Amino acid sequence: MHVDSDDGVLEITFDRPDVRNAMDWAVAAELAETIDGADPEEHHAIVISGEGDAFSAGGDIEAMADSPGSPRESYEGVAETFGRVVEAMLSSPVPIVAKVRGDAVGAGLALVALADIAYAAEGASFSCAFVRIGLIPDTGGTFVLPRIVGLRAAKKLAFTGEVFDAERAADLELVNEAVPVEKLDERVRETVELLERRPTDVIGMTKQALHENMARHWREALDYENALQVQARGSESHEEGIAAFLEGREPEFNQ
Repeated sequence: MHVDSDDGVLEITFDRPDVRNAMDWAVAAELAETIDGADPEEHHAIVISGEGDAFSAGGDIEAMADSPGSPRESYEGVAETFGRVVEAMLSSPVPIVAKVRGDAVGAGLALVALADIAYAAEGASFSCAFVRIGLIPDTGGTFVLPRIVGLRAAKKLAFTGEVFDAERAADLELVNEAVPVEKLDERVRETVELLERRPTDVIGMTKQALHENMARHWREALDYENALQVQARGSESHEEGIAAFLEGREPEFNQ
């Protein structure tokens, strides 16, 4: 993969088109480290995409065959690589946008589900393909997929490994929108530019509250929400937002 950081956008591009951007443990570890390194004071968005004809074909099956043999070694290997990707994506205070061209399969589909916002070209295809090689969904798939598409739909996708198109992905809300391939870059750029005009620190707190509160009783969720709102009220972003409103101008966040 290659990484570019320009104008406040951290762009991560899988660059193994010969294997449809499949991820081995080293790539997964690098992805997690890169996302962990995103700084909300420096970046207002992370964009993940793939070179060539695929977003990502998921885990590198040939690399899996060479993975450590014992259950403990295998567990540690997965936890320290693909597991770290899940932690990094769910906890990153910088919003993550997935830009999907071509196939998003297995762990590639899970990355799309883990992203905060996702767009797919109309020619893209998706599959929760783990079952095809005798595995359960990983890379957070069993956690995040039913929360996005619903439990019944997630079961069908996971049990069958069916292939579906970008329009179906949008219907399931796996992606926010399916767009013509020639419009994909423009649609992502519009979203990134909109995020630039929003307070990244407050977006980070919002994401934190949404994720943390998914498993809480509503009373605990309300307490947590209130605590973060107090934090947001004391931020420079809130101060600027109030000042801009009172002065009848657009706020200038992230300055």
